[in-house]
Amino acid sequence: MLPDFRIRQRDYLLGIASALTQELDLVTVLKRILRASADLSGAPAALIALRQLPDINGDTIGPFRIQAHYNLNPNFVRQFNGVLLQTYGLTESDPLPVIMNELKLRLAAVVRQGHYDIKGTVGLPLISRGNFEGLLLLFGAYRAPLSYGPEIERMLQTFAHQAAIAVTNARLYEQVAHEKMRLGAMLEGSADGIMLMDADHKIERWNRALGKLTQVHQTQAIGQTHEDLIFWKSREPGQDLIEAESSGWPAAMNTTLYVEGDMLRRDGSTIAVGITYAPIFDRNLKLVNIIANVRDITKFKEAEKMKSSFISGISHELKTPVALIKGYAGTLQREDGNWDQATINDGLAIIEEEADRLHTLIDNLLEASRLQAGGIELRYQDVSMQHIAARTKRLFLPQTDKHTIEIDFPADFPLVQADEDRIVQVFTNLMSNAIKYSPEGGTIRISGKTEGNEALISVSDQGPGIPPHEIEKIFDRFYRAKTDITVKAKGAGLGLFLTRAIVEAHRGYIWATSQLDVGTTFTFKLPIQ
Repeated sequence: MLPDFRIRQRDYLLGIASALTQELDLVTVLKRILRASADLSGAPAALIALRQLPDINGDTIGPFRIQAHYNLNPNFVRQFNGVLLQTYGLTESDPLPVIMNELKLRLAAVVRQGHYDIKGTVGLPLISRGNFEGLLLLFGAYRAPLSYGPEIERMLQTFAHQAAIAVTNARLYEQVAHEKMRLGAMLEGSADGIMLMDADHKIERWNRALGKLTQVHQTQAIGQTHEDLIFWKSREPGQDLIEAESSGWPAAMNTTLYVEGDMLRRDGSTIAVGITYAPIFDRNLKLVNIIANVRDITKFKEAEKMKSSFISGISHELKTPVALIKGYAGTLQREDGNWDQATINDGLAIIEEEADRLHTLIDNLLEASRLQAGGIELRYQDVSMQHIAARTKRLFLPQTDKHTIEIDFPADFPLVQADEDRIVQVFTNLMSNAIKYSPEGGTIRISGKTEGNEALISVSDQGPGIPPHEIEKIFDRFYRAKTDITVKAKGAGLGLFLTRAIVEAHRGYIWATSQLDVGTTFTFKLPIQ
């Protein structure tokens, strides 16, 4: 028969061990260990130092860190923790006795230096599943140093073993909770829409970005199925999720599934999206979840459309001058032709004009390629904007009999540090557009003013104007506003793209303002120096 006090100790130990292993909050576990260890051992003070877990890079801050303490001088805790965090003298491969001895030496040094009332310390390693999790230290005092017989030591070691299991469980739970929080933050912070569904397509996660794309809030989406929320107005060739699963996806194909098309939103509008479905299997290769990444591909679709429009437009732009050059050259070469000099001169003039047009178009294409490759090289000098405006007027006046060109600069308008050839290109592009997109005529006005250390130059016309939703896009490469006039007018959508690039290379800024049936004004701003 065991003595009554042994039975009580055993029952207490079993109760504490049961309570510890059921608790998953690390802070609560450590507090219970300290309280129970003090009760079991009669120690007036105690602390727990845990071996540090690797961080995201696989590194540790130091071998040990004090995670909880009881009835200890705060200065001692701070000093001893600083010593524990130092890595010298300890390595991951050191055997337990070496580590324990090193820690005893460090503890003794701190006690001596601080003259703390500590004596008869007992160190209990916390070992779980063969892993050294940390250390439970029980402190005595000079007046009452700790000293135990074999039975008490065995009981404390048993308690330390149970405590180590509880610490391991709590740390694992803490890691899982931390990873879950990280994953949640990543999902919520993603710019792409993300949904997580079970094998039956029931929605478990629905992030904010997807809520914006679909106009369905997270609270409305959770619990519904994929088929309740994702509807296609039109879809690119290929299988959708249901069709793919009926064909054996994902088990038979063992790959992701990509579906692209125009998705209907809650308000009836559509948005171009690409959805990538990825299966998640358990260890028995049973489908557990499907995670879907939903990306807004509107800009990619617009870029494709612009590219197609550009290829179509540039083909036409190149074909027309080539056809005219070939036609007139062939006509003038005919042996049966008896052309007078005036007819020959007219034909040669058209050939030269179309060759110049072809040359300009090719130059613009090359310029656009150079811009994409690495920017513009500028040669700065003092430039007179009034002088360039006058040259531009003289150049374009013979090209139109429907427009009046006015120049309005103050007499004291300053010289601007710029690349003159490039600024001429800006004026030429803006003037060409003003004439081209106001075919009914009117006044084209080139004006200038200063604001502080900046020069502002504007070119305005009295054309039909640009629709408001087109204003932000007109400076994009290959983009042409969709109006009746632009359909008829020639162009490859490069002029304004090059104009903006030149202005921005000068550390300037260009923008457009427009009013339908009134006209459009392009303004660019350059630093004077």
